[in-house]
Amino acid sequence: MSDANRLVALDILRGVAVLGITVANLPGFALPQAAYFSPLAAGGTGPADLTAWALTFVLVEGKMRGLFAALFGASLLLVVERADAAGQNGAAVHLRRMGVLYLIGAAHLYLLWYGDILHHYALVGVAALLFVHAPARVLLLAAMAALLVATIGGVGLVQAAALPASRAALEQSFGRPPAPLLASEIAALRGSLADGIAWRWRHDAGALGGLLANGPETLGYMLLGMTAYRSGFATGAWSRRRYVAVAALTLPLGLAAELALARHGIARGFTLEAVLTASFALGPLIHAPLVAGYAALLLCWLPGTRAGERLAALGRSALSNYLLSSLVLAAIFYGWGLGQFARWGRAESYALLPPLWALLLLGAPLWLARFRYGPAEWMWRSIARGQAQPMRRG
Repeated sequence: MSDANRLVALDILRGVAVLGITVANLPGFALPQAAYFSPLAAGGTGPADLTAWALTFVLVEGKMRGLFAALFGASLLLVVERADAAGQNGAAVHLRRMGVLYLIGAAHLYLLWYGDILHHYALVGVAALLFVHAPARVLLLAAMAALLVATIGGVGLVQAAALPASRAALEQSFGRPPAPLLASEIAALRGSLADGIAWRWRHDAGALGGLLANGPETLGYMLLGMTAYRSGFATGAWSRRRYVAVAALTLPLGLAAELALARHGIARGFTLEAVLTASFALGPLIHAPLVAGYAALLLCWLPGTRAGERLAALGRSALSNYLLSSLVLAAIFYGWGLGQFARWGRAESYALLPPLWALLLLGAPLWLARFRYGPAEWMWRSIARGQAQPMRRG
């Protein structure tokens, strides 16, 4: 779509989501996989490291992923509706886009990082297509139902932790993995590119496993994004007073709930049950108020500002910048680059955040001043449409 037809509000929110996801993903590159959920796995448990974990958990983890998924849902409606209005088959256009996105995500997963979300979004995006003609009220009810299913699944994980047969496997992914397993992961990711690919191939849960574990939550947030788009919330159509009212209601509620979850994990000594409760049983529903509050606060503050313009440029090239951040972090931490994997503490790793954000915020406007799309967006669009799209401006 042309720049004139883009919805700047969506671009701004997408840009913020990209920055937030880099915060959440950074320890996932720097530390072994289980440390993403539990500080006991790796990364240190001193005051600075626990503070870094708590701030990320309360303010970012799950919230930026939820915001990104919601924006994905809003964009899904936008693409389908505009394709239909242009006389195309909107559903077919969307399915081609999801097929290409799945391939991009699979390449990202195995070549760079186990935590890829693109292939997962592509699969859930196919299911979300079933709701494109639903009114906002039905979308909201379906979203709540999907998040409830995610919560029930999380409760099932907590109960499974009490069974010896499944506890060991859950500890490996979300708790305190055995020392030999940690050592083998560290050796593989400090090794060659081939070593890293082989590790991810052996230990990835697979598309179906990810769909069963996280699909209901992702679908719930996509449907919330579709609701926000259809109601005008996500497009900046509401009055400033309404956005302020939403932020004032949801931010205190969401922060209080997230703080309670963080305190519960710390007080319980990050037992497996506490980690699973926070991330899977209660997280899907508890994250929703902060996702809405963040969006409302940003939309009553950023549109029309210089900061908003930079974030909108970042949002217009969100796919490229998501992949670029992965490439930069992988080059720092993995063995084919600087080989710093599991050598830094959790708090230390966040020293990389300011230069990484600066790269994204400065680079996106400079690129889009000369080109119509980010490089990944151009590839996605060209393959999905079966012909190379015009890239340079003018």
